[in-house]
Amino acid sequence: MTTAPPADALIIYGTSWCGPCRTLKRLLAERDIPFTEIDIEQLPDAAEFVMTINGGNQTVPTVLFPDGSTLTNPRLSDVITRLDLIAS
Repeated sequence: MTTAPPADALIIYGTSWCGPCRTLKRLLAERDIPFTEIDIEQLPDAAEFVMTINGGNQTVPTVLFPDGSTLTNPRLSDVITRLDLIAS
C-alpha cells in the first residue's frame, strides 16, 4: 500500500535514470517548491497513469498539478507558470 500524496502536492512521475527528471526535481528543490516523486518503474499503476496522459508512452517527467492538469517534460518556467495560474 502506498501513501497518497497531499492534495496540494505537485507530483513528478519519473524514473531513477531519467536526466530531465533529476534536473526538474533539483530545480524545484532549489526554489523550495514541494513535490512528491513517484517512480513509474516501481509502481505499475503509476506507469499506466503516465501512459494514459502521453498517448500510450511512458514519457517522463510527467507532472501532475493539484488541479489535475498535467505537463510532460516541462521546463521549470512552465511548471512555475502553471502553479501561479492555479494559485490565482
